[in-house]
Amino acid sequence: MTATVKEMWRHPIKGIGAEPLSEVRLETGGPMPFDRAWAVLTGTSQDTGAWQHCRNFARGCFGPELMAITARTDLAQDGAAQITLSHPRQPDLSLTLGADIAAESDRLIAWLSPLYPSERPQPHSLIKAPEGGMADASFSAVAILSLSSLRALGDVLGQDLDPRRFRGNIWIDDTTAFGEFDWVGQQLQIGETRLEVVDRITRCRATETNPDTGVRDAETLKALRDTWGHTDFGIRAKVLDAGQIRIGDKLELL
Repeated sequence: MTATVKEMWRHPIKGIGAEPLSEVRLETGGPMPFDRAWAVLTGTSQDTGAWQHCRNFARGCFGPELMAITARTDLAQDGAAQITLSHPRQPDLSLTLGADIAAESDRLIAWLSPLYPSERPQPHSLIKAPEGGMADASFSAVAILSLSSLRALGDVLGQDLDPRRFRGNIWIDDTTAFGEFDWVGQQLQIGETRLEVVDRITRCRATETNPDTGVRDAETLKALRDTWGHTDFGIRAKVLDAGQIRIGDKLELL
């Protein structure tokens, strides 16, 4: 079985901003570089220096307008990252995230405030994620999703679905819809990189939101449940051998 890499994305701040990529190097045991490298705490949650459950953070399932944020990351020689966030209802915001992010945290929270539902526990602090990132799973992995599966889901809903709804890292095509679920426990090669598929990804209400508008407009979870008997979409894979991945690379089962 051979598939093709069609899109790649990372999300530098968990739940806040999707960024397209054309090429990336994956390191053994790591996430997509700079994917969920920061996160925004809400309510009474505090920085522990370790991985935390997704319920502690600002996310699209709680604040749909966050889904309409895009990101651009520029890396400086000193290791800092300049991240520019864009939203259709807000002026662009550029953050310089290095060793000290306290001042930038205050700027980000002020920028997010009009976009976040007032009835939810409010965002209060931007924190740096542990080395493995702050994805929803407690282990470092890369999310691989299928455009064939996305089209099948869109057909059920009667609408085209933007891949950004699902916050994937690597989007592939030329496969059977939802056939990627059969790869759990198997190894695969993408470009120079070897990975092992760990599990399926169970989805939340963030996927119901249109990433162009920040408005919920598709019952993705209901369609998955009613048609396929689950709310899973995509798979997680651990990086076994480091290497470069580019759009157009082939994915092959080993």
